[in-house]
Amino acid sequence: MISVAIVEDDKIIRESLCSLINDTDDFLCEETYEDAETALQKLFDNMPDVILMDISLPSMNGIDCIRRIREKDETVDIIMLTVHKDDEKIFDSLCSGACGYLIKNTPPEEIIDAIKEVKNGGSPMSTYIARRIVTSFRANKKVDLTLREREVLTQLCKGLSYKSIADKIFVSTETVHFHIKNIYKKLHVNSKSEAVAKAIREKLI
Repeated sequence: MISVAIVEDDKIIRESLCSLINDTDDFLCEETYEDAETALQKLFDNMPDVILMDISLPSMNGIDCIRRIREKDETVDIIMLTVHKDDEKIFDSLCSGACGYLIKNTPPEEIIDAIKEVKNGGSPMSTYIARRIVTSFRANKKVDLTLREREVLTQLCKGLSYKSIADKIFVSTETVHFHIKNIYKKLHVNSKSEAVAKAIREKLI
């Protein structure tokens, strides 16, 4: 069973997402919050596996809410579900600790797939967002990454899990781990979300 919490100020969207999750086998949504402050008061008493987080919330925004969550919990998977498509919001969200980034017009079945994917170690992204990331990568090649490392980083930023990357580029999962370790070292980061965020900011590929 994958437990999901929703932080969304629009009542119709919040209730629709909750129904979608609860109507899906092996998914459970017990907690929904209309603002970041209420979420921060209650989340830590019953932390879910995955949080769906809007950015534009009353008072505290979703990105600041992620930062506050990450101060106490580094393990929960957080997916942004928002209307914002600009690079700054994408970068700030991933840098703050989001594991995925979806646009609100994402079809319901793809939202469910994204929740499954993030629990399997992936970083789900809407197609538009993945394209923005890859386009940004191609604009700048300051960091001395090998061709294979750039290939692995590009696939990582598309939201693929380590196993999916290995299957796609025809190497072992251990080889992918080796390349990602080198990528982290060269980028001076410690996590997948930090690597993706830095790649966006510095336009590495």
